[in-house]
Amino acid sequence: MFGFLRRKKRKNEAAEVHDDTVQDLTAANSAGTDTATPTEPDETATKGDQTAQPAQQPPHETARLPEPAVAEESAATPAPDNGNGRQESVAESPPADKSLAVATPKPEQSGSLFSRLAKTRSGLTEGLGDLFLGKKQIDDDLIEELETRLIMADVGQATTAALIHELADEVSRKHVNDPEHLFETLYRLMVERLEAVQPAEPPARSQSGRPHVMVVCGINGGGKTTSIGKLAHRFKAEGRDVTLAAADTFRAAAVEQLISWGARNDVRVIGEPGRGDPASVAFDAVSSAKARNSDLLIVDTAGRLHTQSGLMDEFSKLIRVISKAESEAPDEVLLVIDASIGQNALVQARQFNQAVKLSGLIVTKLDGTAKGGIVFAIADELGLPIHFIGVGEKAEDLRPFEPRAFVDALLDRQPG
Repeated sequence: MFGFLRRKKRKNEAAEVHDDTVQDLTAANSAGTDTATPTEPDETATKGDQTAQPAQQPPHETARLPEPAVAEESAATPAPDNGNGRQESVAESPPADKSLAVATPKPEQSGSLFSRLAKTRSGLTEGLGDLFLGKKQIDDDLIEELETRLIMADVGQATTAALIHELADEVSRKHVNDPEHLFETLYRLMVERLEAVQPAEPPARSQSGRPHVMVVCGINGGGKTTSIGKLAHRFKAEGRDVTLAAADTFRAAAVEQLISWGARNDVRVIGEPGRGDPASVAFDAVSSAKARNSDLLIVDTAGRLHTQSGLMDEFSKLIRVISKAESEAPDEVLLVIDASIGQNALVQARQFNQAVKLSGLIVTKLDGTAKGGIVFAIADELGLPIHFIGVGEKAEDLRPFEPRAFVDALLDRQPG
């Protein structure tokens, strides 16, 4: 079941229980008032008694003085002395009701993909519980609201239109007849779109007798060099011999940044500050990785805008030079895109794919944006698989992409 529906149902049930309790208490108080109201004494008689016996006290009056509650004392454990000659009560508070305890986050959700996609999930599902549970049938308002939510999450006009068309078709064929089933169908369609472009198995990234060459490209500020550092951390932890190529020679700090990542992960870095030709750095890196029998070479390239034709041509040249150093390389060309820029990421992917055939994507900054739906638009239009996603600052926060887990987190779908 979807979490936002479960939470809304619980709120409704809690509200109903609260209303019933209030009504019962009100009824009980009313009944108690009617039956337990003491009979008013006769005023004249009372005055007469007071006049006749002004100094006499009822003999049993002393019995009404407050006395310690014996039952409570016998049930309570004597409190320890606090050192000041006084005892602090340890029996005043009743035992905590476990049923009222606040539920702690599940271990698999704390710091997980589910928690990292909170912003996009909120944009898609917030308020849908009221909309869905308030309706017994699927109507135009419900379909329009879903369409609006998908567009706001940057799923894209074309992909959103296709999803809504397929949903409407399922409704017209009577395959879907209630709002919750409608959302289940949307979930299935979104998973199918991503799985259709994903490889059946993750790339082995292992070549016989030579290093596997991965070229990483993207615009400045998208997280390209940082992603390469995190990839080096992941592959090094898998026991691979990794080499990095600092071929982003146009940005002053890029080489230093990559060298820092290399030192942190105990990975070799080919390239040094001040070297101007990125193609020559890439050529030397391939030759060095082959000589050292490295398992994997990751090449950082200059950040460039997709509109800069000169730099895009330079990027194509770098790919050709790598092929001269190793005829079957590069084995992968991955584009790093920043999810927070929404539809601009689709434009970038389109232009980079035209300049050099991309083999896949790394989508970063998904934890800080409400526009995570862009991955569906890219999968739909370009058919490019997503290999890794970035959902945080730590090295471990760059993780392999799993379509079903991603859509589960995006739509707040929880088993059971």
